[in-house]
Amino acid sequence: MRKTFEFFVTCPKGIESLLLDELQSLGAESPRETVAGVHVQGDLELGYRVCLWSRLANRVLLVLDRFGVADAQGLYDGVARIDWAEHMSPDGSLAVDFTGVLPGVDNTHFGSLKVKDAIVDCLRQPDGSRPSVDKISPHLRINVFCRSSEAQLAIDLSGNSLHQRGYRLQQGAAPLKENLAAAILIRAGWPQLAAQGQALADPMCGSGTFLVEAALMAADVAPNLHRAHWGFSQWRQHQPTVWDALLQTAQTRAAAGLAKTPAWIRGYEADPRLLQPLRNNIQRAGLTEWVKVYQGELATFAPSPDRGQTGLIVCNPPYGERLGDAASLVYLYQKLGEVLREQCLGWQAAIFTGNPDLGKRMGIRSHKQYSLFNGAIPCKLLMMDLMPERFVTGANEPRRTGQPSALSSNPQPDQTESDNQQKQVSPENSGQGAPRSAESSAAQARLSESSQMFANRLKKNVKNMGKWARQQGISCYRVYDADMPEFAVAIDLYGDWAHVQEYAAPATISEDKAQARLQDVLVALPDVLGIPSSQVVLKQRLKQAGKQQYQRMDRRGQFMTVQEGQVKLLVNLTDYLDTGLFLDHRPLRLRLASEARGKRFLNLFCYTASASVHAAVAGARKTTSVDLSKTYLDWARRNLSLNGLSDLHELVQADVMQWLETDGGEYDLIFIDPPTFSNSKRLEEVFDVQRDHVHLLDLAMARLAPGGTLYFSNNFRRFRLDRALEASYKVEDISAATLDRDFQRNSKIHRTWRISR
Repeated sequence: MRKTFEFFVTCPKGIESLLLDELQSLGAESPRETVAGVHVQGDLELGYRVCLWSRLANRVLLVLDRFGVADAQGLYDGVARIDWAEHMSPDGSLAVDFTGVLPGVDNTHFGSLKVKDAIVDCLRQPDGSRPSVDKISPHLRINVFCRSSEAQLAIDLSGNSLHQRGYRLQQGAAPLKENLAAAILIRAGWPQLAAQGQALADPMCGSGTFLVEAALMAADVAPNLHRAHWGFSQWRQHQPTVWDALLQTAQTRAAAGLAKTPAWIRGYEADPRLLQPLRNNIQRAGLTEWVKVYQGELATFAPSPDRGQTGLIVCNPPYGERLGDAASLVYLYQKLGEVLREQCLGWQAAIFTGNPDLGKRMGIRSHKQYSLFNGAIPCKLLMMDLMPERFVTGANEPRRTGQPSALSSNPQPDQTESDNQQKQVSPENSGQGAPRSAESSAAQARLSESSQMFANRLKKNVKNMGKWARQQGISCYRVYDADMPEFAVAIDLYGDWAHVQEYAAPATISEDKAQARLQDVLVALPDVLGIPSSQVVLKQRLKQAGKQQYQRMDRRGQFMTVQEGQVKLLVNLTDYLDTGLFLDHRPLRLRLASEARGKRFLNLFCYTASASVHAAVAGARKTTSVDLSKTYLDWARRNLSLNGLSDLHELVQADVMQWLETDGGEYDLIFIDPPTFSNSKRLEEVFDVQRDHVHLLDLAMARLAPGGTLYFSNNFRRFRLDRALEASYKVEDISAATLDRDFQRNSKIHRTWRISR
């Protein structure tokens, strides 16, 4: 008689209903769907068939028993009552996967240990031999799940997770698991489209998971046909004849399917380094005749099936987990939408995204959305018919002219401007592209009413501030600073580049709403400023502690040269939170230049030494710049070299407080702009500007020559200058005079004092 077993087949959350349908098609009886899995009944042949043919399952668990359990001892006793000699030999190996919650079992490792002990004790021989533990390739893998005082004890027939088909040994970053990719294709109707002779293309194919899974479906190849290891191979109740018959049938079907005219399946990947690993994956799957891949950017994507048929566009765009990725993601989705509308008319699209709000930026209405999970990341599958009636009015954004200027790649500290091939930014090319009208702008068409108000405000600011900047000969300036509180960003122009800093949203604003408003800002910017979207850089400005503002964010090494007064300075918009030039200190730097001729200038906490360059070019007798960061002193050295300045201008890597206590020099002009807080590993003591500023200023004033001037500035909003200083020195608050027009709206961005004897 046929023996009936209970199986629990697990899967990623969100695809349980698809798995239930698949299991029924494979012959399962009495299916019952639950979270992340389906309970079914059937004979052992069914368990083998699911292992071989399921495109959606993670594991196939053959349930041995369910029993009530109150504590760790109850767990041990329930496992020990199984006759384990029927399942494995005493000299075999095992592994235990334990999940769930149980009183007295504090963690999964302890739960696994109790299960292992029960099995080993049952099989221990008189001579002391017993099963060993092998977590990688055990003869038998045991699965125990506890919930609500009940334990489910099962044998894992699959061994390793079934998503590991064996063909993807090389993969890119954040790969999509094979069974989730298969679920997306099934949701998108690919099996039916393939049967009709339709095509499939992935414009951002990465490691090619969609492509391979689609080809396996179209060619009727069992997804796990080439797996080398199974959890049942060493199980004592394994029935090789049943398994071999299923395997033979699957091999016959695969041979017949692969002999057919291949489906048109194409992938495109921008990164040439991924192409060979991608082709290796396809070759291991035996699909080189079915899947073709090419190097190509999204901007040039245009599927062209041999027979002119339409089909399915499927892709999994990047999720953007790094700080600063939000801007590029907005523009990526805009470009994806543009390409789909212009190049894929009549096709269907399945966009799997961890950023569903960005799907609205594509200019295409989805007719269905499915909630899925990629690991722990909640995602959406957006289904779209690429027909004109589904396109959002005004979404066909006009193509922009002009490309981003090439910037230097990782210039070395002592190279000159010509060696670095840096981009020169002058007042004449300071971001004043001709703004497009709201009526003709696709970006404006996609904005909400309040977002349209932001675009109008920005356009007004650009017009007014741009005129002032050109009159002043200024190429880098702030054009917007949270003028509308709901759009909490600061926007600085560096020539024809926009540097956007997002402020932390108030607690009263939801994260979703803040993200949507930021996306509206990023959509509006290129259109209003008349620049390519690739020349918008986004940063998130939070409260900084210690050295956070100096931490590296990227490693592009892209620098551009900007003009400020009589000097040239290097800025880097991508690699750090700050750019190397504090724009709000522009008037103070120009004041220092006007006073520096013939003087000895000291710049403490010098950062990239932009103030020292101003003083030196203005004729300072010598300059000394002190900072603890080698990175920024290298940057300072490049700024000096860029202006043809010699080694007469000294750069010192040191803790400022310690250096002041040991330096015996005398200086006519001193500038101090310290961080609010610093806990660098190189410091012997933590620096706190509120606590330490009196001692700092006393040390610096001891180095000030008779008749000299010290300028002290900082941007700590709650800073209070100690009144005791006024008893020792002449102290004048000149903050208002050190704010140019572009920063007058934010009068608290810094405070500055002029101090003398």
